[in-house]
Amino acid sequence: MAVIVKIVVAGGGFAGCAAALQAARMGASVVLAERTDMLCGTGAVGGIMRNNGRYTAAEEMTAMGGGQLFSLIDRHCRHKNIDFPGHKHASLFDVARVPAKTEQYLEDAGVKISLMSRITAAFHLWKESSSGKYRLMSVKDSRGNILEADAFVDATGSAGPGSICRKYGNGCASCIMRCPTFGGRQSLCALCGIDEFGAVRDGQIGAMSGSCKLMKDSLSEELSRQLAQNGVAVVKIPQSLMEDHRDMKACQQYALPEYAANIVLLDTGHAKMMTPYFPLQKLRKIPGLENARYEDPYSGGTGNSIRLTACVRRADTMLVDGMENLFCAGEKSGIFVGHTEAIVTGVLAGYNAVRCARGEALAVLPEETACGDAIHWVGEQMKTPEGRSYKYTFSGSVLFERMKALGLYTADLKEIRRRVEKCGAADLFQKDA
Repeated sequence: MAVIVKIVVAGGGFAGCAAALQAARMGASVVLAERTDMLCGTGAVGGIMRNNGRYTAAEEMTAMGGGQLFSLIDRHCRHKNIDFPGHKHASLFDVARVPAKTEQYLEDAGVKISLMSRITAAFHLWKESSSGKYRLMSVKDSRGNILEADAFVDATGSAGPGSICRKYGNGCASCIMRCPTFGGRQSLCALCGIDEFGAVRDGQIGAMSGSCKLMKDSLSEELSRQLAQNGVAVVKIPQSLMEDHRDMKACQQYALPEYAANIVLLDTGHAKMMTPYFPLQKLRKIPGLENARYEDPYSGGTGNSIRLTACVRRADTMLVDGMENLFCAGEKSGIFVGHTEAIVTGVLAGYNAVRCARGEALAVLPEETACGDAIHWVGEQMKTPEGRSYKYTFSGSVLFERMKALGLYTADLKEIRRRVEKCGAADLFQKDA
């Protein structure tokens, strides 16, 4: 009879959810510890999928057998195949439904979800004489439980806590992270003594979250109609009211001139406004936004959360440098931006955590795929100060440009499947499920 291995995942954003789901599908006993009262992290207010190269990455993962979360999200989209400035064939998912649907999906898969529970201590760090690496044996959660496991995944992200937002941003903006209520982010890697680093731009650490959400009922009837019908509304900003915060954004794929000259709204359930923040009194002078009110962050007139402050170095397997059985995913694994990027790294981390626990060889995604190339290339970029000055996403900026230059970007489903099959990765994540 096969021995059931134990996996603990810290952090219930999309990266942690993907890791936990993949591990559970492989028969592991999985505990997912999330410090707040719901899953999906920034995905609870995000909402954009499949824009530009994210389409390619999502379909590659599906061809590899790891596309379950993408399929779930696809079933709860408000709009599909829409274009907005700089972005093609995007899907906008319903941020009001996806967190609860994800929680139910993981529970049905056998994941034990521990909400309002954070990992507060790492115990029994043993140094392996053969490898010189440390093996983590157990952790303690905020309820005092000792959780022993064969392997661990750190998907705690890189946003906040409030002290970081005050130091490198405009203070706590009352965002979806809800640090004042649930406490700030706690990194499992940091608890293990792993050095962390952040994005650096003009001497500043981290970057500001790239969008805000407005209450739909606070918009004019015309803007509400456009959003419901088209999924997108673009409103010209009068010259005297322009606020250019593009350089502050974590989401550099939206750092285009159109986003300085216009208010770009997307229908994700909320009205997603593609700017880090915009002074409320100025916003209310723009036609159609006279009654505008922020939904997230509540102080979106003055600032937003600070992210990309706590990444670690890791191998292409998602194994954290210096550790024998601790993996990472999402923003913890490098200066990745986006839900797709979180899910891709999360699936691989969960897969390799189980293989590690079983004493099996760890997998690396082929560099002939967009996903494999991104994981390897971004990992290499994290080794240099220049590389840490960029943000990396399949949907824009330097990573998307690299995808196009290498011929990896395509929306042709047959071509994507052929590519994955050619490099021997078809149904990779299904083989042990």
